[in-house]
Formats: sequence, C-alpha cells, structure tokens
Amino acid sequence: MHAKTLLTVAAALLALNLPLRDAYAHAEHGQAQFGGVVAEAGEAQFEIVGKDGKITVHVSDHGKPVATAGASGKLSILAGAEKNDVELKPAGDNRLVGQGAYVAGAKLLLQVQLPGKKPLQARTVAK
Repeated sequence: MHAKTLLTVAAALLALNLPLRDAYAHAEHGQAQFGGVVAEAGEAQFEIVGKDGKITVHVSDHGKPVATAGASGKLSILAGAEKNDVELKPAGDNRLVGQGAYVAGAKLLLQVQLPGKKPLQARTVAK
C-alpha cells in the first residue's frame, strides 16, 4: 500500500470512531457501581444502596461525582400498602445517607435538592 492510501484509511477510521468517543466515556452510565439500584433525573444519576439499616445515595453527573455539601433529600419507600420516608443528609463527597431499609420489589421515590439547583425527583424499583 502506498503511504498516501494508508494515511487516508487511517484518517477515515479515526473519523468514524470520533462519534463513539462519548459512548466509551459513559460506559458506566446507568450501571450500578456500588451494588444498588440506579435512578436518573435530569443530568443527575443516583445509585441507591440499602445495607445494614442504612440507605446511601451516590450522586453523579455523567460518571463524575457531584458534591452533596448543603444538599438534602428524602427517599419514599413503597412496599405493598406500607410507606416509609427516609430523610437523607450529606455524608461527604457525593453521598447522602439516612436510616432505613427496603426489600426487593419496593418502589423507591427519591427527592433531592442540590444547592443552587432545581429539585430533582427520580423513581426506580428495588432489586
């Protein structure tokens, strides 16, 4: 192959892969990273983890952690006819925590207020 043809082929392959760049960067988007369930609202992604009587909500934006200092939240847990609300408070980095538990199949309604942002609401079902 001539050098000019080889460069043309290489440039074409590079150009075809550029649109996939964002897909590669967000491979973890929508995937649980901490063993919980994922819910989305606007640009934010929340992973809700229930373990040992504690609820932890990890907050991110396209894979980047979102600081939760000054944030507040509430997780409503609907299991059958029973409803429990868990108050969520900042716990450093990109986490909100509260005391509570949920069972598989429970409907989870998350409400989060990040400082300076519109309130966010996300829904998911516990696994």
